[in-house]
Formats: sequence, C-alpha cells, structure tokens
Amino acid sequence: MTDSVSKSLRARPHQGFRAWISDPAPRSPWQAHVQLWWLQWRRFRANRSALFGLLVLLVIVAAALFAPWLANQDIYAQNLAQRLQPPGADHWLGTDELGRDIFSRLLYGARITLYIAALTAIVITPLGLLIGTAAGYLGGWVDTVLMRLVDIFLAFPSLILALAFVAALGPGIENAIIAISLSAWPPIARLARAETLAIRRMDFIAAVRLQGASAWHIIVRHVVPMCLPSVVVRVTLNMAAIILTAAGLGFLGLGAQAPSPEWGAMLASGREFMLTNGWIAAIPGLAILFTSLAFNLLGDGLRDVMDIRHE
Repeated sequence: MTDSVSKSLRARPHQGFRAWISDPAPRSPWQAHVQLWWLQWRRFRANRSALFGLLVLLVIVAAALFAPWLANQDIYAQNLAQRLQPPGADHWLGTDELGRDIFSRLLYGARITLYIAALTAIVITPLGLLIGTAAGYLGGWVDTVLMRLVDIFLAFPSLILALAFVAALGPGIENAIIAISLSAWPPIARLARAETLAIRRMDFIAAVRLQGASAWHIIVRHVVPMCLPSVVVRVTLNMAAIILTAAGLGFLGLGAQAPSPEWGAMLASGREFMLTNGWIAAIPGLAILFTSLAFNLLGDGLRDVMDIRHE
C-alpha cells in the first residue's frame, strides 16, 4: 500500500507538468510562452537533419570556446624539421609547410570564423530589418529610394561586392566584417519589406494607428517583432554564405592576415601541396564545409518551427 502511494505521488508532478504544458486555456502569459516554446522544440526535434546541424554547431562552438585547453601545440610555433608531417600521435591532423600543428590552428580558426559570422549577423539583422520595415510601412518616396538602394547592392555578387569594399578599406578582420555586412544586408531588407506589406494591412495595426501612435512607434513596437522570426531564419540560412565569403577573403589574403589561423588563409597556404600532402588543404576545407552545412540544416529546421507557412 505504501509503495503504491509513493509511486502515485512521484507520478503526480510529472502528470501535473504534462497537463500544465498541454492546457488548451493558458492561465498566464508565461504559461502561454512556455507552451509555445515547448511546441516549437517538439517540431524542431522532429527534424533529424536540423538536430544534426545543431549538434555540429554546438561541437564547433565548444571547440572554439575551449581551444586553449584542447589545443596541444602552440599555433604560431614553427618547426621546419617536422614540416608536412602526416596525421599521427604527436600531431593529430598533421603539420603544415612551416611545421605548425594543424589541429591546434583549426581550433583557433573556429574562433575567428564564428567571430566574423556572429558580428556580421549582429550588424545585418537590425540594419536590414529597420530599412525593410521602414520602406514597407512608410511607402511612397521612402520605399522607392530605399528599394532602389537595395537593388543597386543586389546587382553585384556578394563576394565581388565584398572584395570591392575590402579593397577600399584595406585587409583585416574588422574591415572584412564591414565589407561582408555591407554586401549581406539587402536580402534581409527585401524580406522585411515583403513581410511589412502584409502586416500593415492587419486590423490591429489600424487600431493602433487610430489610437494616435506614430509611424515609428508602430514600426518598432509592432511591425519589427512580427517580422523578426522570418528575418532570424533568413540570417541563419545566410550564415553559410557569410562564412564562405569570409573564407574567400581570407583565401585571397584580404581577410585575416598571416600568421592568423583563419580557415580561408589555411586553405590558401595548403593549395600548393594538394597533390602531395592533401590533408593541409582538405582539413580547413572540410571545416568550412561542415560549418556551412550545419548552418543550412539549422536554418531549415528553424524555418519549419518559426514560419507557420512551412507547417
């Protein structure tokens, strides 16, 4: 009898949580938010490829964060006696043309790649969101001017446009971030404008306007939050292009400068040994490939979760 009572008491909190999380009539805004997050997580969890992308990104982020403890060699130490060594016990991924440990440099290179991608996303998300929502809501000459500016930027391939900006600003990581941001924000603005054109016709926007709210108040407080999920999905999907552009600038010597262990620069230094010591170029190339693929898979999963049109 005692065992049955204890089992029922242990089961009751679990049943209470399941009833609380599935209650069709939430009793508080917090309960409604938690139910929405739980539903989105269940939908995301059903996408196996998105889970794989998230797992890969978590591994890459963990490797970048714990690089000082995971790296077993000095990333700048040169040892010509051990140059072009194949993967082994001392050097897990081999050594490059200067005898530097590729594994250690790859870990620190993840920091640079994620740093560029994160800062670029921080710049292009509010920039594209504000320009797109302002153009879509205000309309008129504001829409015409802003969208013609977007069309000018979209007329050039992103890598070519980034190369032009870096050539004008000079090589370096910070200038590469600015150049990539200037070439990556127009698609975000166009998406935000398209979302705003539909949102501004909704009844609640008309009600807020009748209450005397200004146009910028409506844009910032009501339109931007409605557009944010689609923009977040688009930025996540664009991360692959951002990483490839950053690697391309590094490959051409316009991004991170030597002896920085940036993946594009590592790929450029190893291209001379592709036929004889292929791992030197293949390892950073695979790192770029898996990181870009992970962002694409994650973005696809977020689209299924955050965009109701893809249910």
